[in-house]
Amino acid sequence: MGVTKDQVESSLTSKLKPSHLEVIDTSGGCGASFAIEIVSEQFEGKRLLERHRIVNTALEEEMKQIHALSIKKALTPEQWKQQQESEKSKSEA
Repeated sequence: MGVTKDQVESSLTSKLKPSHLEVIDTSGGCGASFAIEIVSEQFEGKRLLERHRIVNTALEEEMKQIHALSIKKALTPEQWKQQQESEKSKSEA
C-alpha cells in the first residue's frame, strides 16, 4: 500500500503550517502520484525551486513511496491573495 492523501496532508500541515492546502491523489488510489497546491508563509523570500525543495523535504518519508509529485502552486499568502483577487475579477468581467 502506498501513501494516502491524508498522510501527505498531515505531513505538510504539521511541517509547513499552510494557510491553503489542496492534495489530489492522481494515481487512482494507489498513493503513488499526487498533485499539490500549497500556500505557506515559509515560502516568503524563497524562489520557486527553493519552495519545491521545502515541500519535498517535508515529505521526505512519503517520497520513498511516491513516484510522482506535481507541485502545481507553491505560493506565499500575499501571492495567493493576489491570485484569488485576479481570478475573481476575471470571473466578474
